[in-house]
Amino acid sequence: MVRFLVVPQWQGSPAARAMLLVDGASAIAGDLPRAATTVLEVPVEAGESLGTGVRRLSALRRTRELVAESMTADTVVIGGDCSVTVAALAALPGGTDDLAVVWCDAHGDLHTPETSPSGAFSGMALRAVLGEGEPQVALSPGIPRDRVVTVGMRTVDDAEAPVLAGLSQLSVDDLDRVDALADAVQATGASRVWVHIDVDVLDPADLSGVSAAVPFGAAPATLGAAIRALRERVPLAGATIAGFAPRSPADAVDDLGALLRLVGAVA
Repeated sequence: MVRFLVVPQWQGSPAARAMLLVDGASAIAGDLPRAATTVLEVPVEAGESLGTGVRRLSALRRTRELVAESMTADTVVIGGDCSVTVAALAALPGGTDDLAVVWCDAHGDLHTPETSPSGAFSGMALRAVLGEGEPQVALSPGIPRDRVVTVGMRTVDDAEAPVLAGLSQLSVDDLDRVDALADAVQATGASRVWVHIDVDVLDPADLSGVSAAVPFGAAPATLGAAIRALRERVPLAGATIAGFAPRSPADAVDDLGALLRLVGAVA
């Protein structure tokens, strides 16, 4: 049975109103089955960088410990900022030796502390999945690049572009072929897959509650169909839905239809 782990972490976000991520996680949690849902009490304080280039690192490390204590097989993690995926993969039962990662996100998330303009860990999250960046929060070992598939990236900084070039990439338009994602993951040779969804991968016309909207995103129905087709061919080890930051309770209600479509696709 699928379990939901709600991780309302905001400390990895670069947004000025990062704490809206806590409201977003709570809004999604309200529509999940209570018996199958655990809500973590993440640190409320910002935390310290501890002499590194990662802002709020002490709080991020504490959340990582809490995730490790609560992870089980078949878990869908609800963020919070999208760096919660790194913590989930670090604690994944069975390890990651046979795992592919699908990273659905409008942004690259491929910075290191040396290149990041903000020092926010969410902008380094995919790089940390690769095992690179700050050792205290990067996966060890990382996921090999030939087992990572990106979906829907539309905003990539110059420092991120060379890293992205080494990954399998699907555009929003590629998703119009429903088997494109399944084909890309199956080509990695992995026997399980983790699907990470930062909701800013969706088009702003379909979901407005994000910190940094990027036009020309995926439709919820199209992305959901691609994920369901993937699950028919490669077992899902778990998933993340993150980055929901509604500006008001009314906005959260307006967006929940699109979000629950994604929940249904991964759960």
